[in-house]
Amino acid sequence: MTDSPRTIAPGMPVVDRVFRTAAASSGALVLLIMGGIGVFLAYQAVPTLRVLGWSFFTENLWRPESNRLGILSVALGTLQVAAVAITITVPVALGTALYIAEYAPARIRRALIALVDLMAAIPSVVYGLWGFFMLQGEIIYLSRWLSKYLGFLPFFHVETDVNAAAWEKTQYTSSIFICGVVVSMMVIPITASVMREVFSQAPVGEREAALALGSTRWGMIRSVVLPFGRGGIIGGTMLGLGRALGETIAVALIISPAFDVKFRVLEKGGNTISQLIALRFGESSPFQLSALLAAGLVLFLFTLLVNVLASMIVARSRSGAATEI
Repeated sequence: MTDSPRTIAPGMPVVDRVFRTAAASSGALVLLIMGGIGVFLAYQAVPTLRVLGWSFFTENLWRPESNRLGILSVALGTLQVAAVAITITVPVALGTALYIAEYAPARIRRALIALVDLMAAIPSVVYGLWGFFMLQGEIIYLSRWLSKYLGFLPFFHVETDVNAAAWEKTQYTSSIFICGVVVSMMVIPITASVMREVFSQAPVGEREAALALGSTRWGMIRSVVLPFGRGGIIGGTMLGLGRALGETIAVALIISPAFDVKFRVLEKGGNTISQLIALRFGESSPFQLSALLAAGLVLFLFTLLVNVLASMIVARSRSGAATEI
């Protein structure tokens, strides 16, 4: 009887098989839900796009009685609110993440992380009420200052006499700028959390090597932590941008609806796609409802594009490297 090699079946434990199946099923379910939402919005938008065509994207008015429906002004307002929010968010979130990850004493680091996470858990309606009743009355003085000394820039210009003794306060209320400031408070926690998590994974060996060569703490951060976390900075910023694009309740509570194309963010009035849908949904006819769903499709594509780009940047970044122990 001759000896023959025994066949070894590289079997996978049952627990691993169950976990792999559950993970794959969850991922497939998320993709199925996202695809279903996109297909539903596209299908519901067909009647509007068939009747209005490209004018739906170039018209800035929303007058159902005259069949003039367009999203140019609301799409521009959506981008403006998101731009203001992300301009404020990035430096604040970056500084917060660096302090927690690199400078905060260990005894208070957990508390700071919990506080940042708690900010993300506050409902948007609370931020909206805070912005409307408390922040708006104070920040209009900053708006006037920006208009007075930086009014030569088109987006800081306001059609009023900024040097008048009795200046028009109502001209600065319910603006895109105020709305962007409030939305930034909602976006900062998620952006700071992503950045902090990436900064904390910077390789220990490279940190110690920089310090051993005589680098200061800030020099080590600048030469090791920030380059390592570049993808996390960009990814967190874009994830925050996706959140800012879709914010609804806070925007609806603060901004004064206006359907006009303008680039002056300090002036009263503006609109966003999410606010348009929230305010007009209950009183819409079937055709108007189709138009609102078409606007929702545009917003869906905006946020989907931003999040896909963020995922691609994070995946290609060195931030995905393993941390040395």
